Amino acid sequence: MILHLAAVVSGEAEANFDKGYRVNLDGTRHLLEAIRRTHLADGYLPRLVFTSSIAVYGAPLPDPIPDEFPATPRTSYGTQKAIDELLLADFTRRGFVDGVGIRLPTICIRPGKPNAAASGFFSSILREPLVGQEAVLPVPESVRHWHASPRSAVGFLIRAATIDSALIGPDRTLSMPGVSATVGEQIEALRRVAGDSAVALIRREPDERIIRMVSGWAPGLAATRARALGFTAETSFDEIIRVHLEDELGQ
Repeated sequence: MILHLAAVVSGEAEANFDKGYRVNLDGTRHLLEAIRRTHLADGYLPRLVFTSSIAVYGAPLPDPIPDEFPATPRTSYGTQKAIDELLLADFTRRGFVDGVGIRLPTICIRPGKPNAAASGFFSSILREPLVGQEAVLPVPESVRHWHASPRSAVGFLIRAATIDSALIGPDRTLSMPGVSATVGEQIEALRRVAGDSAVALIRREPDERIIRMVSGWAPGLAATRARALGFTAETSFDEIIRVHLEDELGQ
């Protein structure tokens, strides 16, 4: 069994075109080719769980986005992930690999330091204030997006690794469940959990580059197929914050 999570994240893939395609597309293609060659030599047929992204969707979008909605990416990152999904389905169809793709929501609240993902602020405006540090909000509070916790992400991977893939059918990539919330709703959840003093640590600094990128992101998904197959996530943003407090801060 192989879990394929390696990628150049969204903001970096947009800023560095060559690097994004080299890692996100060529890297995945090389992995699939290595598995195919081994399969042809000795029959090796692993389960390959590929972490895709809801960045494969692009505006204009319905809310929620149904499973049958086509991939219409508006970023290089989303385009790379959409191509990877097609490769995964084709290599699986040809019998070289047993592939399962999972389109992850934005995983929030991510632990550790910020990375180059354009979505990083969704975590930082909660993670930093919860430990008394200032955070920057680069987008309007009206921005709505689809979220799940790191705990849910681990659950998605385990379920994808162990499910009977015959239940999935020829469309090998599933959109994962999550919580739809605006930035303003995130902040109000923070206020309920940690109080006004935590919210006061959020500093508004609009960033037009990030605003343009997130303006076409998915507001919410139906995730009907994934839910029917036993994939689960949080049901409120308050729950996502509580999971972070339990798992990362021991509270």
